[in-house]
Amino acid sequence: MKIATFNINGVKARIEALTTWLQDSAPDVAVLQEIKSVDEGFPRQAIEELGYNVETHGQKGFNGVAILSKFPLEDVTRGLPGDDTDEQARWIEATVIGEKALRICGLYLPNGNPAPGPKYDYKLAWMERLYTRAQALMALEEPALMCGDYNIIPQSEDAARPDAWIEDALFRPESRAAFRQLVNLGFTEAFRARQQGAGPPACRFARPHGQAIGRDY
Repeated sequence: MKIATFNINGVKARIEALTTWLQDSAPDVAVLQEIKSVDEGFPRQAIEELGYNVETHGQKGFNGVAILSKFPLEDVTRGLPGDDTDEQARWIEATVIGEKALRICGLYLPNGNPAPGPKYDYKLAWMERLYTRAQALMALEEPALMCGDYNIIPQSEDAARPDAWIEDALFRPESRAAFRQLVNLGFTEAFRARQQGAGPPACRFARPHGQAIGRDY
């Protein structure tokens, strides 16, 4: 199963680029971040015409995540558990019914800047909830993947200029420790499984890029 993650940064403005990419790259599942659209305004018809099932968790003008799948999607849930007052659309889950069922979690982790401050506090609190949800997924002992825009620079070699990020929320020790805590639950970080050390320039952090961690049984 070919799975891709894509920060689209406004799906309606980039629907032509998205459909072209879907046709050229042909992922079985695509997980989108920053769709910046309410659910009813999402341009699903153009995507469904390419053979994808579409599930969204949208928000007007900000955030928003989606899962596009050539396979059926079941048990769809929206919103990261743990805070009923959180109105930001940053988390969606669904089970992809392929040859082997896979729980896909699409996320758009808060940026957290400026740090320190309320936005950084929200980022760390969100990551605590993410850790709790990850623990629950592990306890199910079923294949699971958490992918999307983590807004984290896990290692210094992931930045073209590490010194420029020292005080940034993406690179602060607390952020990196919270990410490592997730991986240490027993997940595999997809990028590191295939690339040790610095990746090619397009994979380094000039700005946040997609990451994925998963567990297979």
